[in-house]
Amino acid sequence: MFIITEGGPKALDLNFTKEVKKRSKQEIELCFQCQKCASGCPIAEYGEVDTNQVLRMIQFGLKDELLKSKAIWFCVGCETCGARCPNGIHIAAVMDALREMAIEQGITPAEKDISLFHQCFLDSVKSYGRVHEGTMLMRYKLKSGHLMEDVGVGLKMFLKGKLALFPHSVPSKTEVRRIFNWAQKK
Repeated sequence: MFIITEGGPKALDLNFTKEVKKRSKQEIELCFQCQKCASGCPIAEYGEVDTNQVLRMIQFGLKDELLKSKAIWFCVGCETCGARCPNGIHIAAVMDALREMAIEQGITPAEKDISLFHQCFLDSVKSYGRVHEGTMLMRYKLKSGHLMEDVGVGLKMFLKGKLALFPHSVPSKTEVRRIFNWAQKK
């Protein structure tokens, strides 16, 4: 089945909505496009589609287009959208499900190095039980080759006390690692 768009016909995957709903445990069909999620999203200006549009694309079965989009990788999981949703849809869980599906299908993210950044973030959480921005960013910069980009911003953040020099570990670090190990087995 196809839908006609400005860019030409797009293939529809009629099982896509069911799959995302199953993985995210969210009632995606409850979205009635009030746009409260998008109006509060701190990264809305960086993606090519807003959070409400992501939900609509899922409802319409636009799997290929959505899994290749930047929007699913830019979501920071802050839950602002979920807190604003009148129907209680936790869109961060939906975005997690979409990223998982993209990775499983070997889809290269539209944004260069975003999957590397994502992996560096997860590695930091796995190592320390929480993210340590300094270590995470250094790993990312070394692996991506973007060593000197954002140095000024990083220095300003450090001087304002926003980047800790040493990582702070959490007491439940082994529990966090256990969760990562469990998730890798799935």
